[in-house]
Amino acid sequence: MASSTVWWLMTGAAIVLELISGTGTVYLLLIGGGFAAAAVSTHLGASLGTQFIVAAVVSVSAVIVWHAIRRRRPPGPPVSANPDVNLDIGEHVQVDAWNADGTALVRYRGTQWTAVARAGDVPAAGQHRVVEVVGSRLVVEKL
Repeated sequence: MASSTVWWLMTGAAIVLELISGTGTVYLLLIGGGFAAAAVSTHLGASLGTQFIVAAVVSVSAVIVWHAIRRRRPPGPPVSANPDVNLDIGEHVQVDAWNADGTALVRYRGTQWTAVARAGDVPAAGQHRVVEVVGSRLVVEKL
């Protein structure tokens, strides 16, 4: 078997492992890119030692660049308050009255939910917006 074939098989294996791992990272894809670069260097006639160096340099460089890009991005909101994950964030509910313990029963999506005011907000009746879902409680803020 030609060494380029081995590199291409390793590229495919890295991609498949990334897809089935379910971790949501891209590191195996970046390493697969290094394997693909080594396969291309094989087609260009590079020696086995050069192929390994190409794979290592491309893989490590890609991981370092990706890590630098991720560090520059501001962290996203927690899952309980992320509208990309939880479609309830941003929806409106009507709070008719607040209980003495700081909760309210609201009708939302055809059923009763327990609502709590966002920390620092004074509970008041009226229209509210869902800002977070914690367990089965809606954290709301006054509109």
